[in-house]
Amino acid sequence: MNDISLSPFVIGVAGGSGSGKSTVSQQVLASFGADMVSVVMQDDYYCDQTDLAPDVRRRQNYDHPNAFDWPLLIQHVQALRNGQAIEMPVYDFTIDNRSDQTILVRPAPVVVIEGLFALYDAELRDMMSLKIFVDTASDVRFIRRMQRDIAERGRSVESIVGQYMETVRPMHKQFIEPTKRHADVILPHGANVPAVDVITTKVASVIGQLHRPLGR
Repeated sequence: MNDISLSPFVIGVAGGSGSGKSTVSQQVLASFGADMVSVVMQDDYYCDQTDLAPDVRRRQNYDHPNAFDWPLLIQHVQALRNGQAIEMPVYDFTIDNRSDQTILVRPAPVVVIEGLFALYDAELRDMMSLKIFVDTASDVRFIRRMQRDIAERGRSVESIVGQYMETVRPMHKQFIEPTKRHADVILPHGANVPAVDVITTKVASVIGQLHRPLGR
């Protein structure tokens, strides 16, 4: 699907690390399929750090808004809204840098933008039809983050705890938590089933309207 005659329904899904953002996004995708839903992962838009040594990369603050390539992210979301496919970068957390691969993301009637700071930038928010904040208790988020970073990113417990205390926790309070005020919907207990069902019902309604014959 390369031609989207109407502007797509853009959903922003924000929340702290380990809050359940991916669960919401993947449930929407699973409910309607890749032809109907495109997902843009903000995690893949961390700045290119090829010019930095590996030990310097590891010390960067990845929980600050400045860690992201905002111009590229906004450009890509705008392209999808205009019915154009994008080559989404792929970030490799094991080397703290972008890989040399990209993922082809085609335009679709629904575009989901998922990330810590999905609701942070005003220009990005202005492109959204629905803004969601996934609000999950800090202890639950920390446990999920630790499990993920050990299993998927080869991190040690010591490095995870150190990063959490030095940057993750304070940056969440300073930058991520305040974006909750921009949300249209707040999921107060994470990606719980009733809340996700309400969201998928809304998306189904939108998709139905987009495919309704003209004049009806």
